[in-house]
Amino acid sequence: MFDDHGVSLDILKKRAYNLRWATVPDGVTPLTAADPDFPSAPEIAEEIARFVKDRYFCYGPPEGLPEFKESVAGYFQAKRNIPASPAYVLPVDSAAFGIYITCKAFLSAGDEAIIFDPVDFLFRYSIESVGGIAVPFAIPPGTDKVDFGQLEKLITGKTKMVCLCNPLNPTGKVFAKDELTKLGEIACKHDLVILSDEIWSDIVFAPHVYTSIAAISEDVRKRTITVTGYSKSYGLAGLRIGAVMASGSEHFKKIMDASLHQSTVHGANVLSQVAATTALNKCGYWLEGFLAHLHKMRRVCVDELNAIPGFSCIAPEGCYVAFVNIKETNKSSKEIQELLMNSAKVAVVPGLKEWFGDGATGYIRISFATSDKILSDALSRIKIAMQ
Repeated sequence: MFDDHGVSLDILKKRAYNLRWATVPDGVTPLTAADPDFPSAPEIAEEIARFVKDRYFCYGPPEGLPEFKESVAGYFQAKRNIPASPAYVLPVDSAAFGIYITCKAFLSAGDEAIIFDPVDFLFRYSIESVGGIAVPFAIPPGTDKVDFGQLEKLITGKTKMVCLCNPLNPTGKVFAKDELTKLGEIACKHDLVILSDEIWSDIVFAPHVYTSIAAISEDVRKRTITVTGYSKSYGLAGLRIGAVMASGSEHFKKIMDASLHQSTVHGANVLSQVAATTALNKCGYWLEGFLAHLHKMRRVCVDELNAIPGFSCIAPEGCYVAFVNIKETNKSSKEIQELLMNSAKVAVVPGLKEWFGDGATGYIRISFATSDKILSDALSRIKIAMQ
């Protein structure tokens, strides 16, 4: 499924948008948006085809299809050790929207929310979109200790939320259980809501083990809103499907009201819920194969990048992106991005503040969710360009 013949460039060049194959010039290899180059599991397409054959495309229930809610809750019960209830699972049209409606539900104008730095821009965007103030907390690269004492110093009377991205995009850090326990204790002490973005939680490289913060304790779980999606694990980005999970009726009602699902202004596509349900129930083998392939690509990516003068890359613990320190090149992230685009014909994501925060300065991000042939060729061209 994941050999060099598994990627159809003809299709990708027509369908893969968001900085990828359909948006770059011919001859350019995009190692940009974190989206697999491989087709999804066949069972997903087959189940959609069966559903479509009946030609009925009715409104679904605003709180989500029962089978979707049950499969998501079952996943959290079996894989994450969380006593999840289907009643408190809400399908959303993306994990990004899940982050936004959680901020909308729990933040008012002027409220502060702590975000990691670096981290995906969606956290800052969502907080500021509802009138909140995003307060950055620096997370060191690699295995360096997180200074939770410094995090606690950032908390004021206006702080209402702490945003956890685990594994952390773009650095690939997977938070250890003791780190999550400390974060949970701080949230409980200061009565903060925890927004836990877990869209990358299936993409974790051995020997690292993933822990959901909602599994730490009942007190932590009661204040945690978990957001996830199925684009990273199962290649369903274009179907735009994610889930938000609360732990009780009060929090779920706030999420439901913020979603506008009851009014039909927003809502998760029924076909997308069918696809995600199928992925969770039938496609574990595909995810296992994908992870095995990613293990190999991570090794290739990190080894080759570290052989390039001026580049330094710590192997990510999770996520299929490499966060590359390019400070020794004496060029900015934007300059390296442009050099690689023009000279190597490889597109990468620059570590700009608007993408990831100040902590990304001096870095570029490279996705390795592609075939060995495509990745090796792109890395070879990068090496030649940098020399």
